[in-house]
Amino acid sequence: MNLLQESQRSLNRILISLDRSQLSKSDMAVFEARLNAEFPRLFELLFQLYGHRYDFYYYLQQLVDTLAQGFSQRSRALKSKDKKRLNDPNWYQSENMLGMACYVDLFAGDLTNLQAKIPYLKELGITYLHLMPLYDSPKGDSDGGYAVSDYRKVNEKLGDIDDLKTLAKALEKSGISLVLDFVFNHTSDEHRWAMAAKEGDSEYTDFYHMFDDRTLPDQYEHTLREIFPQVRRGNFTWNEQAKKWVWTTFNSFQWDLNYSNPAVFNGITDEMLFLANLGCEALRLDALAFIWKEMGTTCENQDKAHTLIQAFNSCLQISAPAVVFKSEAIVHPDEVLKYIDKQECQLSYNPLLMALVWESLATRKTQLLTQSMRKSFAISNQCAWVNYIRCHDDIGWTFDDDVAQQLGINGNDHRYFLNQFYTGRFEGSFASGVAFGENPSTGDCRVCGSLASLAGLESAIEHNDSQNIDHAIKRILLVHSIILSIGGVPLLYSGDELGLLNDYSYQHDDSKKHDDRWVNRIAVTDSAIDQANIPQSAQYKISQGLKTLIQIRQQNSIFGQAETQILETNNGHIFAFARHDNEGKTLLVLCNFSEFEQHVDSKIVDQLYSSLGHDLITQQSVSSNQGQIALQAYQVMWLA
Repeated sequence: MNLLQESQRSLNRILISLDRSQLSKSDMAVFEARLNAEFPRLFELLFQLYGHRYDFYYYLQQLVDTLAQGFSQRSRALKSKDKKRLNDPNWYQSENMLGMACYVDLFAGDLTNLQAKIPYLKELGITYLHLMPLYDSPKGDSDGGYAVSDYRKVNEKLGDIDDLKTLAKALEKSGISLVLDFVFNHTSDEHRWAMAAKEGDSEYTDFYHMFDDRTLPDQYEHTLREIFPQVRRGNFTWNEQAKKWVWTTFNSFQWDLNYSNPAVFNGITDEMLFLANLGCEALRLDALAFIWKEMGTTCENQDKAHTLIQAFNSCLQISAPAVVFKSEAIVHPDEVLKYIDKQECQLSYNPLLMALVWESLATRKTQLLTQSMRKSFAISNQCAWVNYIRCHDDIGWTFDDDVAQQLGINGNDHRYFLNQFYTGRFEGSFASGVAFGENPSTGDCRVCGSLASLAGLESAIEHNDSQNIDHAIKRILLVHSIILSIGGVPLLYSGDELGLLNDYSYQHDDSKKHDDRWVNRIAVTDSAIDQANIPQSAQYKISQGLKTLIQIRQQNSIFGQAETQILETNNGHIFAFARHDNEGKTLLVLCNFSEFEQHVDSKIVDQLYSSLGHDLITQQSVSSNQGQIALQAYQVMWLA
């Protein structure tokens, strides 16, 4: 079959029956131009997924109607933003990009109060605000909002959809891009689709993976892993009302969607365009590795998962091209890279950098970080990493065992050490973390904790140890300096800019105490902000130090669109990289991961194509001819 020819035939038929009354003549011209340009790709992707079905054309026609409706509902301002972003497709690579992720209630209480926090965000330099899930969700445990009951309704505690639209306009006026979660692997069991499925509506039972008995679930279980083994075992839940077993990868109240059904793709596309039309500029694709199921596989990172995401991307190019995707793939580094492409996810979390920065702090050695980044940091120059040190979630040690083995490191043993170190079980550890998802069968776990507590500030304050407080502050600034300079969008987690410590109050909340991730989901109170304004306090030093680094970044274009080169040094305690842009500008970054003074051969300054380097942080100069460059405890140099 000639797919290009068939796509053109199908499009011609669809355009004849398309309802044009919803679009003006000029808008129709724009929509048709994009549709004509993008439809061959979209057709091929959907044919791979659903071309074997007798009703393929019906769902294809329905999808184009949905895309036209989504475009028609897009405001004039957002259509203008589409044009602007198409003319500047790499806008997210600017040195001005600085992200923050937050829960609305923990950061501001509700959406109205969040709007009042915009001056705080602007003072810090934030230009990208990711709001954690704020949709209607079940009362009590909702997996932090990731069990969505209604994509078009805001959690009533936070406000309503009009409040969100108002906030989006205020953020746009302030030069801050709004980022929202797109939870598309599953819905809550209270979503209207799930409610209809419980009632036995066959249209909606096909929206999920539902089984009359354990025969097929047991066959699938042979190759599936358990995500939260400390909470529940297995990947399927019996629903008494429906009298069926339901696929529930994450929690019993989160029902996995069945993407082998094209009605699900069309339905989720409709929800996606609704979110896009609220005014967001990026959608974080939650749990994207799990969206396609195949018997006999792990049901993670399947080829058709990529096909699905590319098809969603194609839909956005037609109806809302200003919106980009951000991949949340916390999987093997080789698999993470597969989601990053201009036609799939333009942005991607960088879990490998995050995990190995913590690994280097624990070991004081940078070889695993260096070799891993040399292998896995380079991506398309049309895409960008979202670099972070902490987030709302746990830390999983997803480094490449093959790279570790080359360095003489046993991956399993090393993960055990890191878990012991960051939960404070390893003698001499500075960290105050909490084990999460500890598997009773294997003893494996992941780690939770705020950035400041994991970096040693909590323990140092408890022991009133001034030197360890100083070291903790320097660790916090060190790790932030890396995400601010290595290339991509640096993403802060709210509260980290204030040095907030673990919040253990969740242990007394019945809806939260089973989920240790709440230890690092911390309220940003007025008193915490006030504490960061008290000179000589640890929080003040963190806040002011971070603001200084941010200002340097945003004043120098070399921190924006440039190539990153990971460097080898003659000192295993130092992490080094260079940035080179198209205008001939160069930046050399040196990071000491040790609490002791370290030295590196000054010839590394030759990376600047000059014998002299100027440290943007200290304003000091270093020469390639001085023999050795000395870096004090946890010191960073940004040499230009």
